[in-house]
Amino acid sequence: MLKLLFLFVFIGLVAGEDGLQAWLRYAPLPRGHHRSSLPSRIVALNDSSSSPVYTAGQELQKGILGILGEDLEICDSAPAGNSAILVGTVGQYNKVYQDATLHPDLSEDGFWLSTQGTTVRILGQNERGVLYGAFEYLSMLAQGNFSTVEYPTNPSAPIRWTNEWDNMDGSIERGFAGNSIFFDDGAIVANLTRAAEYARLLASIRVNAVIVNNVNANYTTLQPDNIEGLGRIADVFRPYGVQLGMSLYFASPANITNLTTYDPLDSRVIAFWNDKTDEIYQRIPDMAGYLVKANSEGQPGPIQYNRTLAQGANLFAKALKPHGGILMFRAFVYDQLNESDWKADRAKAAVDYFQPLDGDFDDNVVVQIKYGPIDFQVREPVSPLFANLRNTSTAIELQVTQEYLGQQCHVIYLPPLWKTITNFDLRVDNSTSLVRNIMTGQHFDRPLGGSAGVVNVGQNTTWLGSHLAMSNLYAYGRLAWDWTADPTEILQDWIRLTFGHNQQVIDTITEMSLASWPAYENYSGNLGIQTLTDILYTHFGPNPQSQDNNGWGQWTRADKASIGMDRTVSNGTGYSGQYPPEIASLYEDISTTPDDLLLWFHHVNYTHTLTSGKSVIQHFYDAHYAGALTAHSFVGMWESLKPYMDTERYDDVLFRQKFQAGHALVWRDAITNFYHNLSGIPDEAGRVGHHPWRIEAESMRLSGYEIYAVAPFETASNATAIVTRSNSTTGTASTTIAFDSGVYDLAINYYDMYGGNSTYEVCIGDQVVAKWTGDIVDTGKLGHTPSIYLDGHSATRVTFPDVKIQKGDVLTIKGTPDGIEPAPVDYVALLPRGVVD
Repeated sequence: MLKLLFLFVFIGLVAGEDGLQAWLRYAPLPRGHHRSSLPSRIVALNDSSSSPVYTAGQELQKGILGILGEDLEICDSAPAGNSAILVGTVGQYNKVYQDATLHPDLSEDGFWLSTQGTTVRILGQNERGVLYGAFEYLSMLAQGNFSTVEYPTNPSAPIRWTNEWDNMDGSIERGFAGNSIFFDDGAIVANLTRAAEYARLLASIRVNAVIVNNVNANYTTLQPDNIEGLGRIADVFRPYGVQLGMSLYFASPANITNLTTYDPLDSRVIAFWNDKTDEIYQRIPDMAGYLVKANSEGQPGPIQYNRTLAQGANLFAKALKPHGGILMFRAFVYDQLNESDWKADRAKAAVDYFQPLDGDFDDNVVVQIKYGPIDFQVREPVSPLFANLRNTSTAIELQVTQEYLGQQCHVIYLPPLWKTITNFDLRVDNSTSLVRNIMTGQHFDRPLGGSAGVVNVGQNTTWLGSHLAMSNLYAYGRLAWDWTADPTEILQDWIRLTFGHNQQVIDTITEMSLASWPAYENYSGNLGIQTLTDILYTHFGPNPQSQDNNGWGQWTRADKASIGMDRTVSNGTGYSGQYPPEIASLYEDISTTPDDLLLWFHHVNYTHTLTSGKSVIQHFYDAHYAGALTAHSFVGMWESLKPYMDTERYDDVLFRQKFQAGHALVWRDAITNFYHNLSGIPDEAGRVGHHPWRIEAESMRLSGYEIYAVAPFETASNATAIVTRSNSTTGTASTTIAFDSGVYDLAINYYDMYGGNSTYEVCIGDQVVAKWTGDIVDTGKLGHTPSIYLDGHSATRVTFPDVKIQKGDVLTIKGTPDGIEPAPVDYVALLPRGVVD
């Protein structure tokens, strides 16, 4: 009766899933997936509620009840040979069962899983490993995998951390899923339920530590009441084997004491950090360590005192050493540059700053290196710093939060991008030197190494603001454990755990996900030119002209005739020479540089011929149209899954896919129009600037509206839009339809600005055919960084299918402004079925 009641309740809940359980839904298996026999009990060899072994027992009980409908008893012992699921460390198991034959080869956090016979044994090298093994077994059951297995598995590296860029006021830098689950109004939140739920998710993918506050840290984090609050976070993390770490503000001694210095060699500063670290470890004895961002993007650091970055890092490392803590020191250090200097190059900064210091860092310092030398672009070469630190431990920094990659409003499955980096052979000393082996410490025989994923979860029930974006968090943990794992297999595990076993669902989401990064690269920035977003504002929408004529160094050096950074030794910045000789030679020669990095390493004419036979400019045109078309195909693919999907998640993802389809066109048009205007070279296919199904808003008959010149010009069709004459005046724009009578899809491009929710109504004749509110920003329907301007960030497209029109009908848009938003409209398109304008 209990089993039937549970299944009834669970099936009822499936109809409205909100994403909070992510891949740990423990949904009942469909018919045909059932094990004939199951152990009769769970034996957890530690009954302390703060123990991961105890948590493993609780998780197994919960998971098996959900998946199989069996409510197993948990106990702390069972006679040898009895049917049971045994969970504990190898030491605990051998002590209880005196099994001298069992000595699995396990390293720290590793586990051994055996389903041989009637007893399932899940044994860890430590208690955290036990919990990892329990989640592994539950993942098998949830996917209907009842095979007999017996194997040990060990992590590729000891550091498998996430970085959360949460601020003390509760905001999250580059967070797109609501406010912080850790902080609010300068303090730690009172209710840490979500923090515990997050630790559970991370434990299930074997992430072992979280830096909970922003790398752009605040010194108030070190105040005693906040240290106590961080201790409470650590307390809720501990049962899941997740350690807490924290970011530090380098100049803290000069802010919270009467010291006027933060010189890392000053004895008073050294004493401050030693005492403060002791204070923290007294409350959090298992703290993982510190993360420090110094002398980067305006942050203070040791260079202010003519000290080296190594001296700054070692200040903290020495304070941590007695406690077993790790100091993660970011390599993201660079200066403002002058673009008129042909040899200036931000990409060179990491090697220039850190290579001379190789060997000067203490053994518990790990230099945290972004995967590419700029900043999480859609495609970059691997950072050459990995090849230049032979005597220093390193870790790779990846982004799960899609700062430059659509901010979770565009679906992008990131592991294929990561794999281009981690699988790259740097050919150090002319021998195999895979990045994954360098960053994990294996290649240079370093004691530490691994990865840090910038995740930025928030209060949204989907954690990241998007259901599909969670595949990236799941895959990050799986890959951090084993960098040789296959991204497609990981993805399909996640789909089964998140959406169920229907093969069409698995195949469709797989196809969408694997096409997503190439599509985004195509319509945002390709050939190694970087993501052509607005680097000076929100990093979301297109703004290619923002890339140049600034001091930030993310340049394209685009002019009327040519484009690309010359990073050769022979004629450019010399960046290519930072790689080992074989790789340097590859990139130095334009004939051997891969096309997908051509403009990263070489400055060429728009007419330069690629290996495909196309010119650079024609490739730009073709790629952007192809990428936008792929984004449009995702809508229909997702709609095909409606019969197999719960309504809540189906609707949420469909809304985002429709937004992406429209915003991909904004990207496509902005980039192609910009380079068409700059180069003067026409698109051979005649598409750029030619939109036969559009009606420009400024060409319509206007009342209460006026024409507005949009900046940057390329983020509006024909460079102009219309806005209401005042923020209290309703505007109308009308036109006589010249298209043939028939059924069309009605698409309107407008601007959804932060600070107002304008309302719109479209009539054909006297019939209202469409209504909507421009509220996707202010109401949080989408989580991207908002804009208060008419630009590529606020540009949005809404589509209404199957609208009947008669030639000669009058189409009228009525826009009612709200707040600072003047009901802006760019264009109207009437599209025959199947046409993407």
